[in-house]
Amino acid sequence: MSIKLYGMPLSNYYNMVKAILLEKGMQFEEVLVTPNQEDDYLAKSPMGKVPCLETEQGFLTETGVMLDYLDALGEGPSFYPEDVFAKAKVQELMRYLELYIELPGRRLYGDVFFGRPASDEEKAAVKPILEKGFAALQKIARFDPYIAGTELTYADFYFLFAMAPVTLVCKKTWKWDVREEIPAIHELNALLGERESVKRVQADQK
Repeated sequence: MSIKLYGMPLSNYYNMVKAILLEKGMQFEEVLVTPNQEDDYLAKSPMGKVPCLETEQGFLTETGVMLDYLDALGEGPSFYPEDVFAKAKVQELMRYLELYIELPGRRLYGDVFFGRPASDEEKAAVKPILEKGFAALQKIARFDPYIAGTELTYADFYFLFAMAPVTLVCKKTWKWDVREEIPAIHELNALLGERESVKRVQADQK
């Protein structure tokens, strides 16, 4: 099967999909592209976002959709539990990480990473959302040692690549050290960092 992954190493969601492709041992081609509104790219990714996955049947966008597609192909290991409820809990964790951690944190990426200052009002608006998000995540995450329990799942890759920029946002914006406050975050980061797929993705970011 011919697969092309469009995006860039700066994108945490691109890195999630790339890590899964590596974990599954699937052959794929990387096409480096930044988010844009050019007609040619909009024909592939209608919102102009990255990542975008090209398959023999057409294009797919949105990270969760891509991971479900790759899982359904049945190549390499699945990172969903077989039990239906356990699988749903993994998907729940993925949504929490995306909607209540990464998405609000993203509002300050311009300020922290790209030199585009955010207003004090924006910073003040984001912090309580993240506080609530982290509190909610702790109620459903198990960290035993993986986020959903004893087995590695897709939620761990969401965790790794969504959490990293947000914890930096917290530290640089409010001197809030989330990793110190929630030690399990640091411990799981270290565990996942030992995986060859993660080492490859992180090396390609440099």
